[in-house]
Amino acid sequence: MTGNRGDHKARHLARALWHVAPGRSEIREEPVGEPRPGELRVRALHSGISRGSEALVFSGRVPADEYERMKAPFMGGAFPFPVKYGYSSVGRVEAGDPALIGRAVFSLYPHQSLFAVPAEAVIALPDNVPPERAVLAANLETALNAVWDAQPGPADRIAIVGAGVVGCLIAWLCGRIPGTQVTLSDIDPSRGAIAKALGVGFAAPTKMPGDCDLVVHASGTPQGLSAAIALAGNEATILELSWYGAGEVPVSLGGAFHSRRLKLISSQVGQVAPSHRSRWTHRRRLEAAISLLSDPALDVLIAPAIRFEDLPKRLPDVLKAGSGILCQRVDYI
Repeated sequence: MTGNRGDHKARHLARALWHVAPGRSEIREEPVGEPRPGELRVRALHSGISRGSEALVFSGRVPADEYERMKAPFMGGAFPFPVKYGYSSVGRVEAGDPALIGRAVFSLYPHQSLFAVPAEAVIALPDNVPPERAVLAANLETALNAVWDAQPGPADRIAIVGAGVVGCLIAWLCGRIPGTQVTLSDIDPSRGAIAKALGVGFAAPTKMPGDCDLVVHASGTPQGLSAAIALAGNEATILELSWYGAGEVPVSLGGAFHSRRLKLISSQVGQVAPSHRSRWTHRRRLEAAISLLSDPALDVLIAPAIRFEDLPKRLPDVLKAGSGILCQRVDYI
């Protein structure tokens, strides 16, 4: 589903972020109508910027053959430009179902101040999940699906290469499994403090323990993938989470890759992991991810908020390599 829903008795103006050219965005006004039967009108409180996919969209690096698969729910426009993109919005219901009016909800909606959506497209936040932290919901859903794909077990030695927000969330989830030895690795040594806050170990890439039962790669670089393969023990699994956009990526499949009988598999949030697909819907998975956000330790992943009005000028710095930002929170009021 794409575009705005402002053709039904439009009485309100929303402001939305649109990417209009490589590295350039602007805020546009668009009408929002009264909600139809079965719809809600939601006023945004916060949204979260996912630096991986949103950086690719912002820079125009979505491959043409991935245009359909990369579409986000309620996306406006079309790839490459102009496009309204994003999928982590937290707001408060102000019209529609009386039972939900006043409730804080999460929706996979782009960065926009006001919007109308089908009621089934929002999930009410539990009382123990603050709206400010709920901007992590989409990332945690990705991490949860990755853990299902990876199938770690108690007492496993687990390495996570790449301490971005999804890598950190996977480390946090794996660290809650009894007896696991989880080590997070990143070229940025400041991520060590984040690992400590999440209750897992940290090591520089050259100091990582080897012979791992499971290795998760989430650095987004070919060098990180090579490092991840080198850490895997005999017959271990390497889970690849990075998506590189356009371009070719070299993979280190020489050396002992075959003699150690390693398994390299991919994970992507677009489908529920095969281990759960027959029983879990996308909505149930997202509800589960949101329920896990009750832990205040996760606040360490969220950068100090910036105002929505400042996004066009701030976004290049937020999305540039080396910014140090994990999840950027955007405030609307």
